[in-house]
Amino acid sequence: MKRKVVVLGGGTGSSTLLRGLKEFPLDITAIVSVCDDGSSTGVLREEFSIPAVGDIRRVLVALSETEPLVMELFNYRFHTTSDLDGHTVGNLLLTASSEITGNLSDGIEALSKVFNLKGKVVPLTEDNVILMGEMSDGSIVEGEHHITQTNSGIKRVFYKEKPVPTKEAVKALEEADLILLSMGSLFTSIIPNLICDEILDAIDRSNGKIMYVCNMVTQPGETEDFKVSDHLRLLNQYLGKRKIDVVIANNGKIDDDMAKRYESLEQKDPVVLDKEETESLVDRVICDDYVTVKNNLLRHDVLKLGMHIFGYLLEEK
Repeated sequence: MKRKVVVLGGGTGSSTLLRGLKEFPLDITAIVSVCDDGSSTGVLREEFSIPAVGDIRRVLVALSETEPLVMELFNYRFHTTSDLDGHTVGNLLLTASSEITGNLSDGIEALSKVFNLKGKVVPLTEDNVILMGEMSDGSIVEGEHHITQTNSGIKRVFYKEKPVPTKEAVKALEEADLILLSMGSLFTSIIPNLICDEILDAIDRSNGKIMYVCNMVTQPGETEDFKVSDHLRLLNQYLGKRKIDVVIANNGKIDDDMAKRYESLEQKDPVVLDKEETESLVDRVICDDYVTVKNNLLRHDVLKLGMHIFGYLLEEK
């Protein structure tokens, strides 16, 4: 029987991780935070009063086994002078499917059959949630898009109104053999999944180990000067009774020119693996050279990541 892996996250991090995981015989459920409110997603949220669909779209694409042309179509973004400007076909299809079926979860399931998914995609909540941020200067900022654009560092995030998690998300966590916190923006992609009491209770009830795949570079306004251990401490603050058991971290060298480019253009620096400090916080540290470059962007080697995660699960049997 396939081991059950539940991935918590949103955005580019989760979709990148899932591209590697789907190559292995695993029962995958991706729980996606739905608080994005920028660009096409923000417009659709306001008009149709639905949760964010942009990150859902990325995860569907990552898990899909359909033809590349269909995926290119799903990700196609209109550039026009009409109201379609900025919208992606996938976001429109998800919105339409949700309207037809009556909710986002059923809308996703309907599209999942079309795209031949190697796993299940579940929204964290059906509520049209608004993420709030308390900044380091004490100000309160409303909306994920505005939080990420604020120069002041993020102190904490919370929801304007408490969301009700989907039953599918809670059930998946309770039955998980492994709970994976994916790489990605801590405050706006990962932690939004952990500020729901029912989700934390489900994680605490689960027998599955908690694993975190650490980011390779820091994020301005969120994790400046963070080492691997700092990422763990921050996430553990938001977890319930149970804390992270295993961390996967990069120990490969990022090319000097690439590192300088990230530092100068995006104010991002390589995350240092402080192994001794990290080992004091978790039961196990899995490290390797995960550095790859695609389209002049730093990315994790997703197949190597998937292989190490699958190998860990085999050892845990």
